[in-house]
Amino acid sequence: MRPDLIATLQAIAQKETSPQAEWEKSHEIARSAACDNVFLNLSPAAGPSALQEKSLVNSPLKGLAFTVKDLFDVAGQASLAGSTVLQGAPSALADCPAVARLHAAGGANLGRTNMVEFAFSGVGNNPHFGTPSAWDARTNKPVLSHGKGHAPGGSSSGAGVSVATGAAFIGLGSDTGGSIRIPAALNGLVGFKNTARRVPTLGAVPLSTTMDTVCAMTRSVRDAVLAHEVLAARSVARSTRPLASYRLAVPTSLMLDGMEAGVQKAWERSLSHLSKAGAQIIEIKLPKINELAGLLATGGFSAAESYTWHRHLLEKSEASYDPRVAARILRGATMKAHEYLDLQTGRAAWIARMQSALNSFDAALSPTVPIYGPTLESVAPGKERDEAFFAANGLLLRNTSVINMLDGCALSLPIHQDGELPSSMMVWQGPMKDDAVLNISLAIEGA
Repeated sequence: MRPDLIATLQAIAQKETSPQAEWEKSHEIARSAACDNVFLNLSPAAGPSALQEKSLVNSPLKGLAFTVKDLFDVAGQASLAGSTVLQGAPSALADCPAVARLHAAGGANLGRTNMVEFAFSGVGNNPHFGTPSAWDARTNKPVLSHGKGHAPGGSSSGAGVSVATGAAFIGLGSDTGGSIRIPAALNGLVGFKNTARRVPTLGAVPLSTTMDTVCAMTRSVRDAVLAHEVLAARSVARSTRPLASYRLAVPTSLMLDGMEAGVQKAWERSLSHLSKAGAQIIEIKLPKINELAGLLATGGFSAAESYTWHRHLLEKSEASYDPRVAARILRGATMKAHEYLDLQTGRAAWIARMQSALNSFDAALSPTVPIYGPTLESVAPGKERDEAFFAANGLLLRNTSVINMLDGCALSLPIHQDGELPSSMMVWQGPMKDDAVLNISLAIEGA
């Protein structure tokens, strides 16, 4: 496994490696079979010159590679959002704020990564450009069952695999219902979804203007802290509190339902380990989570807001869309104005009730996803597999989407052991609790 971002920065500072050498490693991995279907556009192989390397000495990222999900603007490139529908669109005139901040911090853009078309799925399929196969960052091996590859999770599928294989140190993506945390969970990575308002969404093809969050995947929690500081242009307030000082809730409502046996084994083992390390873990009933089904019965923000953006494109080019994506967008066509406004007011009231229930806890813990990633074969394009696809998609998004509705923040970190398929724990809280979630996650990772 390639060292994480922080370790590599330290090695550069100690002259044990160089930005040029690290770029060459990144480019070599990006061109390998491990990254099949990961990149839609790969940057030229030439790395930083000696003069550029000198200018990178005091930069936070020192010329190390990051990747850009295909929905973010990069100067001189068109943002196609994993679709053929937008082909021919003009190139961006400037980097979006997130990419500009990574560049300003000394990061090097390795390339644009594949994604679910228009970011509307948690599974990771793309029928236009192929689907990357999940890669376990912990073992540095493909995720396989009986020789069959697994779905990478979505919608930031290529971003996840680019980091898991070691091609990139930061995978820039978006998270509307779990699109960072799901691929993190299925590829043995760390995925941090910050509070949505922390990072500008300007210059990104939208899915839901209410729920979209700009954030990233990394190979460790400490890397996630640095990536967040760059993307949000802020410093995280570090804490030295021991793990035993935190009160951590484990909601038993919905989020523990339907776990696959292996996921449940890893989950219970992790809770037991944290308890032995001194963590105060308290199971609570949180029936307010079950209220979401009624609140979202008319389709939710993603359907309504994506239909608003796509309606003219669908009139002209619906046949060119992934049918599974088009079906989800078209749900928004039937939402009435009063239903959309009721959803806004209902969400605000629900957030207030949830915050009240969680106020006495530093954070909550849940499985990031209750199942293993499905095999690529079982969810491949085709009407005969639509039922399996939508069943897997619903389960993959179930837990993570709670935090998006909460306007909260969450970090997914791997909990599986060698010989097990990737599984993950999610540390989460309400809005603007980003620093608490990051510090608790650091303590959990250390334990």
